[in-house]
Amino acid sequence: MEIFSQILNSNQILLNESMKKHTTFRIGGNTKVLLLPETTTQILSCIEICRKNNLKYYIIGNGSNLLVSDKGFDGVIIKISKNFNKIECKNNIIKAQAGASLSAISKIAYENSLSGLEFALGIPGTIGGGVCMNAGAYGSELKNIIKSVTVIQDGKIKTLDNKACEFEYRNSKILKEKLIVLEVLLELCYSDKSQILNTMKTNTKTRNQKQPVEYPSAGSTFKRPKDNFAGKLIMEAGLAGKTVGDACISSKHCGFIINLGNASCNDVLSLIDIAYKEVKEKFNISLEKEIRILGES
Repeated sequence: MEIFSQILNSNQILLNESMKKHTTFRIGGNTKVLLLPETTTQILSCIEICRKNNLKYYIIGNGSNLLVSDKGFDGVIIKISKNFNKIECKNNIIKAQAGASLSAISKIAYENSLSGLEFALGIPGTIGGGVCMNAGAYGSELKNIIKSVTVIQDGKIKTLDNKACEFEYRNSKILKEKLIVLEVLLELCYSDKSQILNTMKTNTKTRNQKQPVEYPSAGSTFKRPKDNFAGKLIMEAGLAGKTVGDACISSKHCGFIINLGNASCNDVLSLIDIAYKEVKEKFNISLEKEIRILGES
């Protein structure tokens, strides 16, 4: 669109772009426009243009927790990832732009003998997306190490301290109020480098053994129910390996729905519906989706 060429170079504006290229699920139709801003000013300008011209827009990072409709998205996707991913480390504080990957930041932490991010190695998302949903694994969560988060709120840049982010299990004020993460400060602890590495290796081994990392997915399909596990409930409901089209409830970990090759959004939604109904019927537990769904199905 010409209105964006005033602020972005031509290689930062992609038209009718397939969202399969921009989500870890490798599912979804085309978006009308996909923008790749490189600076805070460009991000602010992209949003302002969308608002002034009444254009639907949606912010994504690495698309690791996202299921896009087969019909695509009739609007503007603003992707904040590889073009906005600087990481700096000073003493025990790491400053990262929203598009920096969690894995990359965890490696920087290790290189500087800093502990607290070992759980993040192997998570495919960005720190921006991770902060929104308070990402975590192996008993750790981002809320434990976040010092502050710089966001866009009502068109203005604001910095929230940890308490102001109102972190919950897989949720935060940032997610609830649809704030846009720009930068994160992480406060870590010095530790023995070999111990950090051993923990990272153990976590990676566990992830590879217990999760279907060899297939495209959007990570955990459902949030963990109170005092239980979604994957365990789905398995006990007899749904391991259940398929609809090329979408499959992983036998390796029933908390994941995987793309066997050419799964559609509707295939995945059908499986989500089946899992929800079966678990509700057998255990009277209502599963809550962890993945976000974009566009009409």
